[in-house]
Amino acid sequence: MIASDTNPNTDQTIDPPAEHPAPRDAPGPASTLAPDAPVVILNQYYVPDVASTGHLLHELARELVTIGCEVHAVAAWPSYGPPDTWQPCPLREKRDGVDVRRMKTTRFSKDRLLGRVVNFSTFIVPLALRTLFGSRRDHVYLYTTNPPFLGVIGAFVSLLRRHTYVQLLHDAYPDLAVWVGTIKKGGMAERVWHWMNKMMYSRAAETIVLCEAAKDLVCRNYDIPPGRVHVISNWADGDLIVPKDKRGTKFSKTHGLVEPFTVLYSGNLGLYYEFETLIGAAERLKGENVKFVFVGSGGRKAWIAEQIQKRKLTNSILLPYQPTPEVPDSLPSCDTSVVSIAKGIEGISYPSKLYTSLAVGKSVLALSEPKSELRDLVEQHKLGRWVQIGDVDACVATIRAMMAHPEEVAAEGRRARELFDREYTRPMAAKKYAHVLALAARRAGLPTRSVP
Repeated sequence: MIASDTNPNTDQTIDPPAEHPAPRDAPGPASTLAPDAPVVILNQYYVPDVASTGHLLHELARELVTIGCEVHAVAAWPSYGPPDTWQPCPLREKRDGVDVRRMKTTRFSKDRLLGRVVNFSTFIVPLALRTLFGSRRDHVYLYTTNPPFLGVIGAFVSLLRRHTYVQLLHDAYPDLAVWVGTIKKGGMAERVWHWMNKMMYSRAAETIVLCEAAKDLVCRNYDIPPGRVHVISNWADGDLIVPKDKRGTKFSKTHGLVEPFTVLYSGNLGLYYEFETLIGAAERLKGENVKFVFVGSGGRKAWIAEQIQKRKLTNSILLPYQPTPEVPDSLPSCDTSVVSIAKGIEGISYPSKLYTSLAVGKSVLALSEPKSELRDLVEQHKLGRWVQIGDVDACVATIRAMMAHPEEVAAEGRRARELFDREYTRPMAAKKYAHVLALAARRAGLPTRSVP
């Protein structure tokens, strides 16, 4: 139940009807709402960009259209991955029922701070002006944290005119910037950033986060009522990503993965994920019937390549992002799918690749700190194995145990897909998003409707 609260846009106190409680993780089927007002999704990345958030939001938008919502998306043109991944696309198009508008921005390397800042600026400034002078009072806006301060636009605009928005937290800044060392803990930059976040979350009608730890962070740091913060997990495309025997995939045959036990990490090779444990295990397992495969790009890619060469890891290969049409073939080309999260990141970021690992029906090899929602999920549902980050001995022993008991590994993979089908499909997530967007619409006096 959401407690009475003040609408940040109208300063009117309203009570959401008792028969429509806000979902914590998932609303019951009978309580699901959807906004009749048009929904506008704002994010720096959108398909055909290779960024996972762009693909997730495209899938969300498409599913909201299926529910019956009018959906618009505003993003920059493709710029996330290496230049060879930048597919040409129009600045405006109708894609899967979604009205997509893209903005021309700079496309400097995101692995350098200056490049990121310039790219963010050439997206944020024009978008802020467009939103200030062109946003509609009868629309509901969904701001992400890509770039991290995107939602500040919503807060600023809502100070000047009625602007109803929901804040979606993917990665928590400035916490991540402090963790990386980009800004100083307790310094002026961090304090100003927290002040902006306070305004952003306070003026949002509702906030969506990916896990309970993130909800706790938002409520604790910014004094937001728990009833206005909703946990909705990410998802994967369960129609596109399906379980396959790796022996039948082209990817396995091309890269020699059919016979050896294959440990696959596919996704963002960024700073927020842990690779030292895997590299250490690969070195210890040289000469055994195992292959380590790293697929993707990001800030740790060069380090991984250097370690493979330096340690002479002939049992390891590093590959770029696979073209989108080939992903359903590459993801199943393993025996275990790695999901990792670096030390100190719990609640600040959450690995969305968990859901493709579940969808593909492979045993999950989870690398995290002991106190972790990722660990809890894997162990509670017996989806795979958990290893504490930094414990190379345990990682080696775990992989050897998996190699010795393939029937157990296969059973873990089957349970992974079963859990995915029960809890993490795109239609399920879209209904949860629709419900929260409808709650925001109701706060602004905009129409909503029930959906089956």
